[in-house]
Amino acid sequence: MDLFVKHLAFYIGDHIDVGVEILPMKTLQSHMSSGPSYYEGELYNVVRQGRGVPAVPLVIIGIEP
Repeated sequence: MDLFVKHLAFYIGDHIDVGVEILPMKTLQSHMSSGPSYYEGELYNVVRQGRGVPAVPLVIIGIEP
């Protein structure tokens, strides 16, 4: 989960209390020229890896057109 590495650094450094990622839903991501991560994929990764990964309280928000 390279996407959340930055949150861990700020969390450990006591600069943040919670990480927030705003990601495109798959329907929006397909309209974008570059391929950023998309909400459904990252949510699946978090659920698959289980509680505690990433080791930062995290809010993931998906947006769609």
